Amino acid sequence: MIDLYYWPTPNGHKISLFLEEAGLDYAIKPVDIGKGDQFKPEYLAFSPNNKMPAIIDHAPNDGGAPISVFESGAILLYLANKTGRFLGFAEGADAATQLRQRIVVNEWLFWQMGGLGPMTGQYGHFHVYAPEQIPYAKDRYRNEALRLLGVLDRRLEGRQFIAGDEYSIADMASYPWINPYTKVPLDLAPFANVRRWQATIAARPATQRAYAVAKQVNPDAGKPMSEEEKKILFGQR
Repeated sequence: MIDLYYWPTPNGHKISLFLEEAGLDYAIKPVDIGKGDQFKPEYLAFSPNNKMPAIIDHAPNDGGAPISVFESGAILLYLANKTGRFLGFAEGADAATQLRQRIVVNEWLFWQMGGLGPMTGQYGHFHVYAPEQIPYAKDRYRNEALRLLGVLDRRLEGRQFIAGDEYSIADMASYPWINPYTKVPLDLAPFANVRRWQATIAARPATQRAYAVAKQVNPDAGKPMSEEEKKILFGQR
């Protein structure tokens, strides 16, 4: 059994996508980031950066004590290695193919962690949540988010998924960060490959199950945040 410490955000969705695809037994442990659950001492004991998601695997492959993992990219890598799945190669692939595909998947996983997620997140912050309008910041992060979408679109040219023919953790990491802000949507019209890839993943039954979990955990997702919630999310030191 895996405990998933989760709230319905793009980073949270990454892990529920994997767990649903792999069919692993898991239990949701809600972390209401608007109420400050991420700052509770018992959560900081295994997720010291006071961010979500995190997991505790009560049945690790070594048969030993439970293993906790924080940071969504690290969690995806842990789960992929635990199951031997979604690493960019098909079952039965030879050692050379496995080695090279793991490299490709890792490249694009870290691209998402270092680029697409943070830059799109800043786009959302300055367009949706910031208490004052800062044109430079709004333009800066819009342009960077669009640049990254262009990078992804070129990568997907002639490929079904980011790493090639196989759905992988690189796709799971990136998919939730494609246009997550419905109030200020980015224009995806120029990115035909991204739109095709996005629709393909959205149609997967596991994707639909993962996003159904989100609605169960927080039926109010998408509603405007209160000023108190903003203070908790953006004002902590």
